[in-house]
Amino acid sequence: MKHRIDADLLVPGSGGPTVNGTVVHAGGRILYAGPTAELSDEDRALTPTRVVALLPGLWDCHVHFAGVRGRVSTEELMLTPEALAVARSVKDAETALRAGFTSLRDLGGYGCVLAEAVREGTFVGPRIYSANQVIGQTGGHTDVHRLPLRWVTDPCRSGGTLCIADGVDECVRAVRRQLRAGAEVIKVCTSGGVLSEVDNPVHQQYRSEELRAIVTEAARAERVVAAHCHGRAGILAAIDAGCHTVEHGTELDEECADRMVERDMMLVPTRTIYEALRHNVSALPPRWRDRFDAMAERHHRSIGLAHRRGVRLALGTDLGTSDRDGPLSWGRHGSEFAHLVEAGLSPLEAVEAATAHGPATLGPRGPRSGRLAPGYDADLLAVDTDPLAEIAVLADPHRLTHVWKSGELVHRRSTAPGDTSDRSC
Repeated sequence: MKHRIDADLLVPGSGGPTVNGTVVHAGGRILYAGPTAELSDEDRALTPTRVVALLPGLWDCHVHFAGVRGRVSTEELMLTPEALAVARSVKDAETALRAGFTSLRDLGGYGCVLAEAVREGTFVGPRIYSANQVIGQTGGHTDVHRLPLRWVTDPCRSGGTLCIADGVDECVRAVRRQLRAGAEVIKVCTSGGVLSEVDNPVHQQYRSEELRAIVTEAARAERVVAAHCHGRAGILAAIDAGCHTVEHGTELDEECADRMVERDMMLVPTRTIYEALRHNVSALPPRWRDRFDAMAERHHRSIGLAHRRGVRLALGTDLGTSDRDGPLSWGRHGSEFAHLVEAGLSPLEAVEAATAHGPATLGPRGPRSGRLAPGYDADLLAVDTDPLAEIAVLADPHRLTHVWKSGELVHRRSTAPGDTSDRSC
């Protein structure tokens, strides 16, 4: 059965907006997207749902279904009971969907099992493309430095979101374990991280032969590799190894950006996590609290530099805590739009980073999603004003009037008395 949505403004994800546009969809796919005046006679006879602005469902290309609460740390990631973390993450996924994010790239978390639960209809959630566990070296960003090494590396330990592998053979085996769990993308740490207790974000992690082994093994299964990297050395190592995306990219410079463009690599800058931590330094390990502000400023400059040099950006937030109403809570994904605009993107480019560029972060596994175009998934978002004139609207779930996933209405705003922005028929 066909359905028609008329909008004062269509923002297609790729390309300029259309005033007075229509989307027609059926069977979870878009059949037509364009000017209302060009509708066929058959489609013109359909009774429309009327909205103010319509765009593709949004992508957050860097989240963590970790199910942790309170202080974020590697200890919490390891010690939070798996069943509890998954239960919390169900609510997190539902929150993201209500915020207009119909697709999520889980770069270390319980997304594989959540994706299966969504597919089988256990709960209504977004599309989830998960890396399962994050792969890192001993003493690196995935290590839990305060716990005994034998606990962290115990082969009998089940679950968890972190994986340690050293040497080429272990790295290959680690990739295979993620594929066995259903991973759609592989995540590796090529530098340290600010939430680690011992390692340094500036230092490169993994030797070149280890990284190449990870990328090669992933490619045999048509998976790409996302590289967590802050320091310049780690970024260059990820580029040389053939990783597909740079996550964070704090010390990205002109050379890094130009080489990424040459290799068609993407940057997922995750500015939201930086801004949240800048205002909540107590969440950081003590050794980083005095230095994080300078690191965050360097990161801000890197986003603008990458954009000016032609690197494709995809929106990601690095949100992953199950606290309610906290600075890192689920549902705040839309705050990334304003951060991208502040770094130099236009509102239209920021929307493209969250729509058309999203599937590209999965390489050959990327679905036909993120655009208002025939043949694409009917994942749609309606808001009550022009988001290109007021980009902050995408950060306010109360301004979202409708969310569709595969053409099914999964969220609709309750219309307040006197509010004429929601004019569904």
